[in-house]
Amino acid sequence: MLKKGIKFIGAFSWVGATATAIVVSGLITITSAKAQSKQPQPIFENVRIGSNFAPDPLVIRGISGGSVPARSVAGRGETPTGACMGYVDEQPDHTMELTNFFNYLSLQVQSPEDTTLVVRGPGGSWCNDDAQGKNPGIAGQWQPGTYRVWIGSYEKDQYHPYVIRMSEVQLLNPGPSRR
Repeated sequence: MLKKGIKFIGAFSWVGATATAIVVSGLITITSAKAQSKQPQPIFENVRIGSNFAPDPLVIRGISGGSVPARSVAGRGETPTGACMGYVDEQPDHTMELTNFFNYLSLQVQSPEDTTLVVRGPGGSWCNDDAQGKNPGIAGQWQPGTYRVWIGSYEKDQYHPYVIRMSEVQLLNPGPSRR
């Protein structure tokens, strides 16, 4: 089984030649990373971000899927941002701590396979499927606090690589709004 890592993000960045990208600011702290050649990209990262974070978009990686119905994790089958579809792990793939209110923040999942999204945090649960093609996403205003994020697969115990792009830049078609 893959272990979950931690990545905290802010405004100042340092990247080792082939090491894990690490970003630091006054608001943000990081975990240590070893600068070794052929170091794989970290997966299952956790982030802590504030307004005007850099880089934007922030990209984190993971593997979708699990054996738990997404509706069980969300606590319901339908949310204002979409249906709670697919299967996820019992534990979240990522934890996202927002240090302040975001008037606009988008989370867009990109995967070669059809994936789903569940987010639980201050104010409730939000799900999405197919915001942009077969990729889920949620965008809108976000309260400060800790959010747990699950990326699901349609088939039970099927696992697919993905990236999540987080951005404060509002696109023309950002996907379903989270309110």
